[in-house]
Amino acid sequence: MLVSGSGLGLDGTDESVNRTLADHRDGTLTSVAEVGSHFGAAILVTLVVLLAIACAVTRRWRIAAFAAFALLVESATYYVTSFAVPRERPSVPRLEKLEADTSYPSGHTAAAVAVYAGLVLLLTSRFSSSLTKALAWTGAILLVTFVALSRLYQGMHHPLDVAGGVFVGIGAILVALFACRAAGAAAERRKRA
Repeated sequence: MLVSGSGLGLDGTDESVNRTLADHRDGTLTSVAEVGSHFGAAILVTLVVLLAIACAVTRRWRIAAFAAFALLVESATYYVTSFAVPRERPSVPRLEKLEADTSYPSGHTAAAVAVYAGLVLLLTSRFSSSLTKALAWTGAILLVTFVALSRLYQGMHHPLDVAGGVFVGIGAILVALFACRAAGAAAERRKRA
């Protein structure tokens, strides 16, 4: 395994975060963490579907494609990576029932980065106010952090899994941006021809 048992000496530290969080669980925090997980799954998918429909209706095809493609790239990367790098979930009671050996990377975190940061990237390209841009990015970062901490609290991922999810999400944004820019350049060439 590349992550667990890699000789990096991080396994104990990685696991201790989960033990500390599990030791301090209570009903309120558990409910809050459940909401955070929904922001990395059901709410996020609903947002992408609604955005894609709205953009399709208004014929903003590249925005619709970007949102859907970023999520699809993230999902595919998550499944391939979790298959190629099997890692046991933290050894604490888990608050969700998912496969035990798919801890790395955090798909919820990756999806949150790909969608929330990706959408803010699109939105802020239209904003002229630095304050508005800063508020939008702060909101995206807080949402991603909320999702990541919720997954740690629930015992579903180690901190390194969450960090891996951040990189997968950023990668998905970059691939989607490249694809949309290439499509835009191709469309411009066709117009000129």
